[in-house]
Amino acid sequence: MVALGIGAGVSAGLAKRARARRREAASLAEALERAAGLAQAERRRFVLRLDHELKNPITAMRAAVANLEASIPEVGAPEGCAVLASIDGQLVRLSRLVADLRKVSELETRPLTLAAVQLAGVLEEVVATVAEQPGGRRVVLSLPTAPWPLPPVLGDRDLLYLAFVNLVGNAVKFSSATDTVEIRGTDDPPWVTTEVADNGIGIPADELAIVWDELARGRAARGLPGTGIGLSIARTVVARHGGVVGLRSREAEGTVVTVRLPAAPPDVAGLRHGDDSAATKASYGLSLTSQSPNGRTRRG
Repeated sequence: MVALGIGAGVSAGLAKRARARRREAASLAEALERAAGLAQAERRRFVLRLDHELKNPITAMRAAVANLEASIPEVGAPEGCAVLASIDGQLVRLSRLVADLRKVSELETRPLTLAAVQLAGVLEEVVATVAEQPGGRRVVLSLPTAPWPLPPVLGDRDLLYLAFVNLVGNAVKFSSATDTVEIRGTDDPPWVTTEVADNGIGIPADELAIVWDELARGRAARGLPGTGIGLSIARTVVARHGGVVGLRSREAEGTVVTVRLPAAPPDVAGLRHGDDSAATKASYGLSLTSQSPNGRTRRG
């Protein structure tokens, strides 16, 4: 009897400590989530302040450069024109950089216009957009038709287009005209999986950890146009849709970016276009953020 009592006491003590550890783990997880939310909100406020503070000075400097070229004869010489063009080019780059940062910040809180989206149509539009650009590249689009096509996803068509046009644009940018760029789609329940692949220059192993960061510019990107924001935009859009994104790359061989988006439920056809209510979001398992009147981020 004594042994049984001791055993029961030990078991009760172990169970109590286990419950305490679970509570501590839950409290830590909540604290980390709050800290991440506060950091995200602070970053958005910083970007908005940056945009506000730099927009007018950049516009004024570009106007001053134009006036300087027109009003001072010596500046109109070829050497002077080249210098002013360089200054104006850097001002344009800075303006685009701030605008792109603001775009990412807005994507994190922009309400989603939910509808059943056929990714095939989105990807066909992306391929057409790339082909229409100067020096347009051919992109191979491979999507299933048998025994059935890709199922729809529940999402915001405009934002999904934005994500994929950035991914395909990156693949084109970091590959040559003779390289292959492919978009491949598969039905992978419960996901709709899309891969954007190229056999371009690839990404060095020591840069793989930073490619999703805002403003990330690897060594191979030096001298190429862009602000290093495209992958960050794609990741933000995919996350807003409850999806996941990953990347595999080998230097001098190529890169594959994989996007997995939740397939739309069978009853998604009954969803009203533009329905972004909290009840709708919850019923389809989406974790969407919105901005409250006091500027704090809240879950919808």
